Amino acid sequence: MFDILVYLFENYYNPEACPSADVLAKRLVAAGFEHEDIDDALGWLVGLAETTEQCVGLAQSPGSGTRVYAESEARHLGPAAIGFITFLEANGSLSPALREIVIDRSMAAADSPISLQKIKIIALMVLWSQESEVDHLILEELLRDDEDRPLH
Repeated sequence: MFDILVYLFENYYNPEACPSADVLAKRLVAAGFEHEDIDDALGWLVGLAETTEQCVGLAQSPGSGTRVYAESEARHLGPAAIGFITFLEANGSLSPALREIVIDRSMAAADSPISLQKIKIIALMVLWSQESEVDHLILEELLRDDEDRPLH
C-alpha cells in the first residue's frame, strides 16, 4: 500500500490530477501493483477524504494546546512516529487539524508500531492531499527513508 501512495505523490502533482478510483485502479494494475495493495491504498485514500471532511471544524480552532496520546495511539504509533509528528508540528509543517488527520491515517495502517518511513509517507500524503506548502528541507526529510535513501 505504501508504495502505491508514494507512486501517487510522484505521478500526480495534486489530488485533483488523480483520475477516478476505477481508472486509477486500472492504471495501478498496469503499473504492476497487486490488487490487494491497490484495494488497501484506495480504501486508505477514502478514509483520508472522510477524516479530512470531519476535521474541517478543527481547522478553524487555534492550535496552542498539547496533544496527549491515548494509550492505544501511543502503542500503535510508537515513540519514533510520535516524535516525528511532534517535529512536524513544532516547525509549522502540520497544523493541529493536519496532525489529527496524520494520527487517524496512521491508526488505519496495519503496522504497529508504525515505522518512521511509513509515518513520513503518511504525513507526505496528508500534506499532498491538502495541497499544503511544505518547506523544501521538510519535503526532503519526508522523501528519505530510514536508511537515508530517497523514497522516490
